[in-house]
Amino acid sequence: MKRGWMDVGVVAGLALLLVVSPAAAASRKDAIDRLTAKYTELKQFNGALLVADEKGIILKKGYGPANFEWQIPVTPDTKFRIGSITKQFTAVLILKLVEEGKVGLEDPITKHLPDYRQDTGARVTVTHLLNHTSGIPSYTSRPDFSAKFARNPYKVADFVKQFASGDLEFEPGSKYSYNNSGYFLLGAIIEKVTGKTYAQVLRERIFEPVGMKNTGFDVSATVLAKRASGYERNPGGFVNAAYIDMGLPYAAGSMYSTVEDLYLWDRALYGDKVLPAALKQKMFTPGLDDYGFGWNVAPTQLDDGKTKVATTSHGGGIHGFSSFLVRVPEKKEVVIVLSNVGRGVRARSVAVGALSILHGVTPQTPLKPMGEVVWEVLDKGTASDAIARYKTVKEKKPTEYFLGPGELNTVGYQLLSAGRMPEAIEIFKFNVEQFPQDGNVHDSLGEAYLANGDKALAASSYRRSLELDPTNTNAEKVLKEIEKPAAKTP
Repeated sequence: MKRGWMDVGVVAGLALLLVVSPAAAASRKDAIDRLTAKYTELKQFNGALLVADEKGIILKKGYGPANFEWQIPVTPDTKFRIGSITKQFTAVLILKLVEEGKVGLEDPITKHLPDYRQDTGARVTVTHLLNHTSGIPSYTSRPDFSAKFARNPYKVADFVKQFASGDLEFEPGSKYSYNNSGYFLLGAIIEKVTGKTYAQVLRERIFEPVGMKNTGFDVSATVLAKRASGYERNPGGFVNAAYIDMGLPYAAGSMYSTVEDLYLWDRALYGDKVLPAALKQKMFTPGLDDYGFGWNVAPTQLDDGKTKVATTSHGGGIHGFSSFLVRVPEKKEVVIVLSNVGRGVRARSVAVGALSILHGVTPQTPLKPMGEVVWEVLDKGTASDAIARYKTVKEKKPTEYFLGPGELNTVGYQLLSAGRMPEAIEIFKFNVEQFPQDGNVHDSLGEAYLANGDKALAASSYRRSLELDPTNTNAEKVLKEIEKPAAKTP
């Protein structure tokens, strides 16, 4: 499965160890800077970083260009789209309305959106939307969403009706499934209850009180000072990201911000300016799969593979941008990573590496991306040649290259988009051989088989993916379609 634009998962690979100095502040700052610069050198990061502890900011710095064409450098006040980090702001707005008695956490959708379909909306509560347990299909899981709809503007009510009102995939509250439709609906509820636009409510109730002057709801048409351009990294290099109408991510992911403003946000969360203590506790209480309200609430494993730190965190991914914010409330530590490259960078790995240094753990340094080596062979050779090269590099230089499943997966999708179907299938099959216990690579192979018209093989791959990852609602949905009995002819 190709990860969607709101998918928050970023794979961290096995890596060489980077030696760091002891815990003096200057040494920590230098070590984090060197680590991030190495990611940037290997084209696995491009953006801005801020690291702070209870005493204040340790490091804030830009790495690489904010605009590749003009080579304009990133600075700490560069504005980035932050994708799903938006969700925590949406959650806070809902909780503010709860505080005022205008919304109840157990209110059904239909109480605030009376035009929503009664058969499902009466069973789904605000809490179900906040913690991704609603069962409503997520619009970004539609395989045709990016290609057919992502460029088109929609009114909120029209979008809800067409893309956020599907039949329930499971009983509300019984299962966790990350869901952008749920947060879109929360935005619609905020507008209905306040009588104002979601963007206005964000500005009035969060940005202005917290002092976040460089944060807002992104609108592509606006001439926005210091806005970073968005890119993707394919195996062959950087490319401009595809356009998306920013009204579609909406309350699930349409904000832009800077590392400096998100630092103000982090500090504000420690006082009562954002929410009273009781409601903050609700927001940071983990539900199914350790998800609270707009936050992942679970320990983060550091780069030694054994040390775990109690954290609240969230990532974001949207066309041309990726982000990761991780907090250690007990020590008032925060690492904020914003990148103007979407697919192909490791924002989470940068953040965990910096957090490891803060805790005296030797971080992992990035490796050369194997996908680029494979694609270089495919540029002039065959899939068989590329696989042979992969095997040689894996055998002779295993500590120099990142060999994670995402590397070959990216190559496979690049081949699919280029119309090289047989080679794409061959690469996906080889990836399954390398990572037989990874549910996502089976899902990707299934997608390639389906695109090639082979429903039997596609179904087999999707079934295996679902066995390995029972939370894969995409595989479940596609299987139902594949295995649906053919309509009888009269």
